[in-house]
Amino acid sequence: MKVIETGLPGLLVIEPRVFEDDRGYFFETYQNQRYQEAGIVNPFIQDNESKSVVGVVRGLHYQLGEFSQAKLVRVVLGKVFDVAVDLRKGSPTFGKWFGLELDEYNKKQLYVPRGFAHGFSVLSETAIFAYKCDNVYHREAERSINPFDPKLGIDWKLNGKQQIVSEKDKNAPLFDGAEMNFNF
Repeated sequence: MKVIETGLPGLLVIEPRVFEDDRGYFFETYQNQRYQEAGIVNPFIQDNESKSVVGVVRGLHYQLGEFSQAKLVRVVLGKVFDVAVDLRKGSPTFGKWFGLELDEYNKKQLYVPRGFAHGFSVLSETAIFAYKCDNVYHREAERSINPFDPKLGIDWKLNGKQQIVSEKDKNAPLFDGAEMNFNF
C-alpha cells in the first residue's frame, strides 16, 4: 500500500494495492501490521456504514475528550468528496481542511486522526460509505460544525446540485463558535 501525507499532520491518504483481472478485483481493506507501520497505531473497535443519495452533505462531525475518534474511511459504492478539518489548537494547520474524492474505483482511504472534524458530500446517484473507528460513538460527546461555514470555505463539489443536509448539520455552530478541546 502507498501512504501519502496530506500537509495536515497525521491526516493520511492510503492507496491500497489492488489486484485486478478478468474476474474482478481483490484488495485488503485493512491489515493491522501494515497500518501500524504507516503510523496508524490505535486499534479500531467499531465499523460503520452509511448509504446516501446524490447531494447529501454529512458533517462536519467529531466527538470531544475521551470519546474522540480516529477514523479510516472509504467508499464501497459510488463517489464522495471527503473532508477533514484540523481542530487541534496549536497545530500549524488549525482550521485548515483537506478534501479528496473517494470512490469505488480509486479505492483510496483517508485516515482521519483524533482532533479532526469529518464530513462528506455525495457526488454519485448513491454512495455506500464505510469507516472504522478507534472509539465507540457517544451521543453526549458528539459535536458538529456547520459544513457551509464561509470561514472554512469548503467547496463540496456539488456544482449546483440540490444539497440535502440534516437539520442538525444546518443548525450546527460555525467554526469560531464550535466547542472543541483538542491540542496538537
